[in-house]
Amino acid sequence: MRLTRRQQTILSAFLDLYHQDEEALHYTKLAEYLGVNPVTAYDMLRLLEERGLVISEFVPPSQREGSGRARVVFRPTAAAQALLDELSGGDFNRTEWEQVKQRIFWALREGKGSDYQDLLDDLLSRIPESSSPLLYTAEMVTAVILQLYQLNDDATESALFERLQAFGLPGELGLNALGGLTVGLSYVERANRRVTRFLLAQTGRYQGTLDRLSGENRRRLTDFTREVMKIVEP
Repeated sequence: MRLTRRQQTILSAFLDLYHQDEEALHYTKLAEYLGVNPVTAYDMLRLLEERGLVISEFVPPSQREGSGRARVVFRPTAAAQALLDELSGGDFNRTEWEQVKQRIFWALREGKGSDYQDLLDDLLSRIPESSSPLLYTAEMVTAVILQLYQLNDDATESALFERLQAFGLPGELGLNALGGLTVGLSYVERANRRVTRFLLAQTGRYQGTLDRLSGENRRRLTDFTREVMKIVEP
């Protein structure tokens, strides 16, 4: 089955929301998530239903809070995730991705106010062994951000966050330029030489892996980077 890029994006967003809430979704929630008109979101889901990727069901007022007419909600079919993973190149394991994300987010929150050196050391030990393209790039992005955090002159201000934004993060432009930033770090005298040498050695692999990521995994990486920056921001 072939899907357009737009249909893949819609299906991926729908699955993300479904797995997040673990319940059938009303089309207005998808509309809000994507920033589109509710009617457009409804039509999108009906199209995916025609392709056998989602199913709709009606929830009567008696089964939900409030009153009024029955609402139509949508659930993914068994074929939806399998198809999306296939279209993404088979390099995405949702369970593993969620576990790694939560591990990193938890470590960032627990280390708030520190230099994050323990987490950085853990990442440096994991990165060479990472076989998943998405996990590898996520861990590399986190390591570079933490190295920059350690060089931040004033951790009580938002200087680091502003610099990362100016650099293009969390957008795709910034993700593509991280390799060049790593090279720049190697010329900073205060930078940890062990860390910068390691990151510098990984730049080629990072850029090649990033280039091969599917559009959906690039979006996941961007969302992940945004959350890392939000947590690290002083």
